[in-house]
Amino acid sequence: MRKALLITILGVIGVPFSWAQQAAPKVDKASAYYHYALGHMYAEQASMYGNRGDFVNKAIENYKEAIKADPTTAMLSEELSDLYIQAGRLRDAQNDAEEILKQNPNDLNAHRLLARIFTRMVGDGRSGKVDENMLRKAIEQYQKITSLAPRDLSAWLMLARLYKASDNSVDAEKAYKKVLDAEPDNEDALTGLALVYSDLGDTPRATELLKKLADKSPSARSLGALAAAYEQMRDFKSAAGVLAKLLATNPPNEREVKRTMAQDLLLAQDYAGALAVYEQLVKDDPADAQSYLRISQIHRQERDFTKAREASDKAKVLQPNSVEVRYNEVNILEAEDKLDEATGVLKDILSTTAKRNYNPSERANRVALLERLAALYRGHDQTELAVETYRQLADLDPALGPRSAAEVIETYRNAKEFGKAQQEAEAASKKYADDRVLRVTRNTLLADMGKTEDAASDLKKMLGGKEDREVYTSLASVYEKGQRWDDMAKALDAAEKLSESNEEKEGVWFMRGAMFERRKRLDQAEVEFRKVLKFSPESAGAMNYIGYMLADANIRLEESLGLINKALEHDPGNGAYLDSLGWVQYRLGRLDDAAKNLQKALEKTPRDPTVHDHMAEVLVKQSKVKEAVAQWEVSLKEWATSSPAEMRPDEIAQVKKKLEAAKTRLAREARQ
Repeated sequence: MRKALLITILGVIGVPFSWAQQAAPKVDKASAYYHYALGHMYAEQASMYGNRGDFVNKAIENYKEAIKADPTTAMLSEELSDLYIQAGRLRDAQNDAEEILKQNPNDLNAHRLLARIFTRMVGDGRSGKVDENMLRKAIEQYQKITSLAPRDLSAWLMLARLYKASDNSVDAEKAYKKVLDAEPDNEDALTGLALVYSDLGDTPRATELLKKLADKSPSARSLGALAAAYEQMRDFKSAAGVLAKLLATNPPNEREVKRTMAQDLLLAQDYAGALAVYEQLVKDDPADAQSYLRISQIHRQERDFTKAREASDKAKVLQPNSVEVRYNEVNILEAEDKLDEATGVLKDILSTTAKRNYNPSERANRVALLERLAALYRGHDQTELAVETYRQLADLDPALGPRSAAEVIETYRNAKEFGKAQQEAEAASKKYADDRVLRVTRNTLLADMGKTEDAASDLKKMLGGKEDREVYTSLASVYEKGQRWDDMAKALDAAEKLSESNEEKEGVWFMRGAMFERRKRLDQAEVEFRKVLKFSPESAGAMNYIGYMLADANIRLEESLGLINKALEHDPGNGAYLDSLGWVQYRLGRLDDAAKNLQKALEKTPRDPTVHDHMAEVLVKQSKVKEAVAQWEVSLKEWATSSPAEMRPDEIAQVKKKLEAAKTRLAREARQ
């Protein structure tokens, strides 16, 4: 009979048991075999006839007789427990085992039967629900089994898995190590222990174990686990390499492995490698819409919009109603800088998918679409449309009220409509007084308005004597706006100490670099941004920051140009990066190129006074003095509407001085 080891905890209830021998009981092998054969036959008949009661009963009776004749053969109690599970008679199994234990509390087979039944009743992996009471009872039974049979490695393995399922990493680690003490190369124990280390955040140690296992036993399981560990470490290049080895084993789920490998290559920014895998997938299955979609995304990333649209259209033919496929068109249009068209397509998606009621998944997708539409409006300087769209979040899900309010405040703040931002902040703080995100947003606004001490005081209250990295970074941002550099430095130091990953540390280094740049300590600023690039070599933000600093200081201009161009490869439509490019081109005397890119920057960031100043400098060099005067006048206008924290008196004074000089030059030229 095929053993039906139905629903499992972590897919492992059916692991064969290597029972340890007890003190030698009396064994009647002939009788045991006779009853086992009968039990096995009746169990097969029960399976064939829908678990017919009489066959099940006869099978159970004979398995019990076989166990009495030979209590040392664990396979008998294992098949008996499988039969109970298959027949849905878990309660009968529990009662039988408990009755035996009343007579003999150390009956190993009864404990094994109970352990398997309780484990079966812990939950069902498909729903994700766990019966904590059954989990506790299963652990108790396996603890008893391992005390009675300390060399039973399968019991230790199951106990370790149950400990892990109960979030008891300490005991799970101990149980796995018990197995490894006996079998250092046990694949189940090495994999399980690696997962424990991964849960504890010790991914390097987990990866070390899995690599050891994969080197010694390159099975589909070990290679898959190692690839997953590399993915968790965000080492996608290594993950893809491991999956390539896994493909060499001809796994049954070959297409899924290829999909995962292609995704890892994509995340590793190996676009050529990812594209080759996806093209092979669509060659093998021309109806693979998802692979066409990924091909489109790769071409979009490489700014080959013709090929991106061709692949997108193929995906759309296959799945015309797919929101993901339709949303890809929005991304292509935005990358082409066709924001009005992108907005139109996104509005159409929202309109055609509107319903009276949404399930949780649909609601989450709609929230994401609304946020994207609002961001497009905000980026296109359509403030009220962005605000209206953000307000829909709270209408869709009242629980999103604080998030909706925070985005509305940010939208008005970015648009320099500080009065409206303050009104929204005051109303929202009364309605959602304890919401963390909203408090941080409100304090950022207070700092913008020059109320640094009020903002810092409230953030310190949020700390409440606790160590909180996010609050420290918010505090650093508030101090930056108030130009309280020493306080900012202390807050960043505290945030760095609390940072657990390189990603978190990078955020601190970036803020510290910006702080040094504001203080004109360019060497120290570059050190911090170089730290970011060491761990994230493709960080466009860090590359642009260094490039702009060099250009502004009029030094190492070719290096500056290279860094800024590389940043723009990652984000071609970024207004700040375009401004940096125009500025370094101005420094290099490439005035036509500078004017072209600064114009693009102005289209992206029309309210940035510095970009207008840069454009004016280029225009003066081109002897377009009248146009330069207009740009400096706009620059001063934008400075006038800036928040108190954004004011730069020295820069404003320089703009005024240059404006007056340009006007004088115009007047002189008019008299000639």
